[in-house]
Amino acid sequence: MATRPHHAGERGETSDAVENYAKAIYALQQRGGPVTTNALAERLGVTAASASAMVKRLDERGLVRHVRYKGVELTDTGERLALEVLRHHRLLELYLAESLGMPWDRVHEEAERLEHVISEELEDLISAQLGDPTHDPHGDPIPTRDGRIDESPSEMLQSLEPGQAGTFVRVSDADPEMLRYLAERGIAPGDRFEVVDKQPFDGPVFARFGDEVQVLGGILARAMRVEVSRSP
Repeated sequence: MATRPHHAGERGETSDAVENYAKAIYALQQRGGPVTTNALAERLGVTAASASAMVKRLDERGLVRHVRYKGVELTDTGERLALEVLRHHRLLELYLAESLGMPWDRVHEEAERLEHVISEELEDLISAQLGDPTHDPHGDPIPTRDGRIDESPSEMLQSLEPGQAGTFVRVSDADPEMLRYLAERGIAPGDRFEVVDKQPFDGPVFARFGDEVQVLGGILARAMRVEVSRSP
């Protein structure tokens, strides 16, 4: 099993901050390429100066490397830390949703608090209780115990055109209102759909899920990731 890296002299909020930055850099890297300080600051809701200072600390600890004129990227050690925290977070989300019945729009906030404090033993117990799951309630892949993750390619629903069909596979868990909107309409990862209409200029997408045509605004349609059915 991958061992979660520990950093001497870091405790409490400081340790949490290191883990949060590693996780944020990993998420931003999935969009492609190195991560700028400004993008990191925006994601974490901090000032650019704060983000820059923390990036310097991460660099000193061997968790990130600078890419000239472009930003930073995680080292192998930094990526292992990010994936371990992500594993905690996503297992907790699934446990809260499936075992405790918490609505999927509330599990993210709770998991954010708990992900830093659960032990390796509790992580294993939760995973075993859930049957060693591969995805969280929002469709995000759960890293394995040995630090591997299946980041299957997906597309934004917003990018599809009328007539295209596929499977809704994941959605950002950062906006509870979006999740509530989907839950109220019975839409969840794994559901099949077909785009029947699309308005221009980032307008809503009209997609059929089951027997119902749902109206999905541009922001929501960008947050929803799908796998498109390819014509034979």
